[in-house]
Amino acid sequence: MSDFNDRAGQVRSGEELPMAAIEHFIKQHLPDLQGQAELEQFSGGASNLTYLLRFPDRDLILRRPPFGHKAKSAHDMLREAKIMQALKPVYPYVPTVIAACDDASVMDCDFYVMERIHGIIPRHNLPKGLVLSEAETRALCLSVLDKMIALHQIDYKAAGLESIGKGEGYVQRQMDGWSERYRKAKTDDVGDFEQVMAWLKAKMPARDVATCIIHNDFRFDNVVLNPDDITDVIGVLDWEMATLGDPLMDLGNTLAYWVQADDDAVFQSVRRQPTHLPGMLSRAEVIAYYGEKTGYRVDNFDFYAIFGLFRLAVIVQQIYYRFFHGQTTNPAFANFGKMSLYLEQRCLRLIAGSAL
Repeated sequence: MSDFNDRAGQVRSGEELPMAAIEHFIKQHLPDLQGQAELEQFSGGASNLTYLLRFPDRDLILRRPPFGHKAKSAHDMLREAKIMQALKPVYPYVPTVIAACDDASVMDCDFYVMERIHGIIPRHNLPKGLVLSEAETRALCLSVLDKMIALHQIDYKAAGLESIGKGEGYVQRQMDGWSERYRKAKTDDVGDFEQVMAWLKAKMPARDVATCIIHNDFRFDNVVLNPDDITDVIGVLDWEMATLGDPLMDLGNTLAYWVQADDDAVFQSVRRQPTHLPGMLSRAEVIAYYGEKTGYRVDNFDFYAIFGLFRLAVIVQQIYYRFFHGQTTNPAFANFGKMSLYLEQRCLRLIAGSAL
């Protein structure tokens, strides 16, 4: 098969790294590592920054927080690394963490370094030249969903992961936390989401359906596929927001990014994964498949779907806040304010049509 592996590119201006200090740190943990690294940056991701360290005999990945303002509890690199290390024995799709660093003399923030999993990351479109039949696309879709379901079915107590979250009461905490984050990140040129937040608060389920390990950002562009078998998921990335919580909240968050073929032009324009392809499940089919596989009731899913869109709007707005105030110069964030406005209107349309 042709080389469809995910590729990095030039480092964005203002997001360079202190390579001499980083290389010295890494070689303390990998003393046999030879030579100096070439630094490249992956374009995917609008939150934490991901870099490729290309040594002569080995590729490594470095993750660090964004430059500029960040939410107090967000972008915790040490927590992300610890969760990955704990999950690896029971969920083999997690990359191996090489080392985590909290030494400000190395870099002005915490960061960690992990192995690179070579494979295909399905971003906005599949790599050029990679064409799948409808049957192959459906098999890929189900394989990705099955990895989320497998994560939700891990016995977190047996795995020693009780400390990664607070458990019961997750939905209430999420409502309170994301509402507060939006209000703090609001800029003068976006909506206030007050009507959406009021509806969510009124329709919030009385209890979590279950408590399990949730990824909180499970998307196609956070999985790595085997280049020799496109339906084989060999890696799951970006564990920043993993915690213990309600599995239906995790599914709702995933579906907020699930742009399907019949969605409106604005939603199509922000699609970042190939969920529009013939053979992909629709959002309704995903919900039904998940319910069938897990046994959870999914007949009143509107709350979770609308909350997922609201949460996405908060993430978008937090990033736009940094751009609005000149704390990041990444041009990709310039239109995030318009996206925030669109997501508010999308939530309101779904609320108007909800039977809840």
